[in-house]
Amino acid sequence: MQRTKLTNAECPIARSLDEVGEWWSILLMRDALQGLKRFDEFSQSLGIAPNMLTRRLNALVDAGMLKRVPYSQRPLRHEYLPTAKGKDFSRVLMAFIDWGNRHYAADGESVQVVHHETGARLQLAFTDPADGRAVAPQDCAVQPGPVASAQMRERLTLKQRLEASAGEQMLDQPRRKG
Repeated sequence: MQRTKLTNAECPIARSLDEVGEWWSILLMRDALQGLKRFDEFSQSLGIAPNMLTRRLNALVDAGMLKRVPYSQRPLRHEYLPTAKGKDFSRVLMAFIDWGNRHYAADGESVQVVHHETGARLQLAFTDPADGRAVAPQDCAVQPGPVASAQMRERLTLKQRLEASAGEQMLDQPRRKG
């Protein structure tokens, strides 16, 4: 069965998952961003089958997340280094750490996100570009962007319409006398 490609999907989540949604790819990017470079280092870290590791590394190179750089000519061997696009993926990994710690660290956190200079623990937040003010993820929402299709606008406003409809239904119900 042929896997559906999401490369041309309008949703940025769908497009992103098309490139790195396979869990081996995410773990490979984690390791690459933590400094692993060579095939044997990835293999040892992940315990992944060599044929799967080759496929995943090739896919990440094709996606522009990693670049393949020779480090030995005889025999020809390559290192895999994060590109600028790959380095940007660290934000996604930090969000995974934050979310995983909140929901799957019953015995305590094995990994924390900290400031690299001070060691102070950090929390996931977004920044308002106008004033640099931090905004917690729960205070964020999504909305259609300037090039959103009618279908995307419809999908993104569905929740608001459902909430409005539920509110109207509550108003239409007769009040019980108690």
